[in-house]
Amino acid sequence: MVSIPKNLQTPHSGYQWDGSSRRFFEGWYYRVTLPQIGQTFAFMYSIEDPIDNKPHSGGAAQVLGIDDEYLWRTFPDVKRFFASPQKLEFGHWGKTNLSTQPQWLQPAEFDRDILEGYQASATLNQGKINDPGGMGACSWQYEIQPIYGWGSSNKPQQSTAGLLSSLPIFEPGWQILMAHGLATGWIDWRGKRYEFTNAPAYGEKNWGGAFPQKWFWLNCNSFDDEPDLALTAGGGRRGVLWWMESVAMIGLHYEGKFYEFVPWNSRVSWNIEPWGKWQMQATNSEFEISLTGTTNLPGTPLRAPTENGLMFVCQDTMRGQLSLELRSRHQGKSNVILSAHSSLCGLETGGSNWEGAWLSS
Repeated sequence: MVSIPKNLQTPHSGYQWDGSSRRFFEGWYYRVTLPQIGQTFAFMYSIEDPIDNKPHSGGAAQVLGIDDEYLWRTFPDVKRFFASPQKLEFGHWGKTNLSTQPQWLQPAEFDRDILEGYQASATLNQGKINDPGGMGACSWQYEIQPIYGWGSSNKPQQSTAGLLSSLPIFEPGWQILMAHGLATGWIDWRGKRYEFTNAPAYGEKNWGGAFPQKWFWLNCNSFDDEPDLALTAGGGRRGVLWWMESVAMIGLHYEGKFYEFVPWNSRVSWNIEPWGKWQMQATNSEFEISLTGTTNLPGTPLRAPTENGLMFVCQDTMRGQLSLELRSRHQGKSNVILSAHSSLCGLETGGSNWEGAWLSS
């Protein structure tokens, strides 16, 4: 298997479970966008309570495919899940003729011996599922060339949530694994095969024993006329020790440089509708940024880990409109560095208490 360059290895890439019996989940998100046809595939993998024999012990794979259509499959046997604590490498076997301990396989071996399941790393995403509700099947295999981790090129990669994200003070933890990469391979969606070369790809993960009350998310690395641009932004209301706090951040990779707007270096504000419109602004000593995401599409309900197991608690589209402007600030003057647009932005709202717009700063 191709290994990821050390300078692109992000913190927290390895499996985070410490072996204890406390409530725990870990989830991974892989995405590949096909700009030529205006479509995106998102793959979501999760494992809950891997100690086994708990009410919510088990795993799942979900796929958001063409026109935001949805397939999913559960993998209830946690003993058939495997993951490396040292690096990004994990998988879950469903139907298979193999009786060996679950482990990483060469792609050809996986294709031959695993009838249902998945395996994923920093440089490969491969799997096959059949939807139990008769909604069709999906299989996929693509290699990934990472371009940006989470940080400027040729500098140490950063924790998305800062220094404290390695401690269970903030939960859940959140790490962008790869802000931008290029994917080459194929996806077979409900009997139709899509082949691609150097398609924009993305990866992130979250983990912990607590669950955010509500959250929002914007993600895009397929912009009009800007091939070297990647945005991830989001916010949530999460537990910190014994209280709740609302936090948000914006991260932008552009032409080798990382522009980070986080609570400890910037003023971040947002106005998020329950669905349809996402607005964010952030300012620090050097730069300011503004984002507006919109959609007329209804969105697709997705499952996410909760206190009560995997449940429909969020809504997504991969075909959102996004306008972005980045400006430099110097001696009271503001100059536009970048103005960009996309019609292939991932947009999400999740959790509860979305009676009206979420306005905060």
